[in-house]
Amino acid sequence: MFPEVIETDRLRLEARRPETVDLDECYRICSSDPGIDEVTEHVTWDPHETKRETLEFLERGRERFEDGEAASYVIRPREGEDGAGEIAGFGGFGVDWKTRTANLGTWLRKRFWGRGYSGERAAALVEVAFDDLDLEVVAVSHHPDNEQSRRAIEKYVDRLGGRREGRLRNHLTFADGSVHDEVRYTISQAEWREATA
Repeated sequence: MFPEVIETDRLRLEARRPETVDLDECYRICSSDPGIDEVTEHVTWDPHETKRETLEFLERGRERFEDGEAASYVIRPREGEDGAGEIAGFGGFGVDWKTRTANLGTWLRKRFWGRGYSGERAAALVEVAFDDLDLEVVAVSHHPDNEQSRRAIEKYVDRLGGRREGRLRNHLTFADGSVHDEVRYTISQAEWREATA
């Protein structure tokens, strides 16, 4: 149902599963990569404490992919990019088939911030959601204090024809049990087709 591999000008996205991601490398990145505390500050997961936790993360990606619940990918820069072939981060979307909505999510290692990878990945995933899956809406959100994500999301949502919907109160639950607001944006298929025509 979901493509196994997506390639953009600068990125290669490959289905997230234990067979496509080296467990040791992924654990090192998810537990102690430089800047991991900044990466996880505004997301719903904490740095991994054990390799088992990392393995479960990879297995969950495979299960949800195969069940048609979510298209989750490891993101790697392509040849010619600084860090080509390395894990730059992970991203994808969950699907609510009843509402025909994809919910985008991503995180990138700090050394890959500021390169425009988030927007490039989003454009490719939005195309899959609308062209391949014929979904009606793509949504994306961020924690209100996450300025890095806000800037990236506003830039690509605007370019893809979408808009900011507003602030959802007490909508995010973090790993520590704390509850937070989130800011939500959406792009409809019609808006995307008009913006990218």
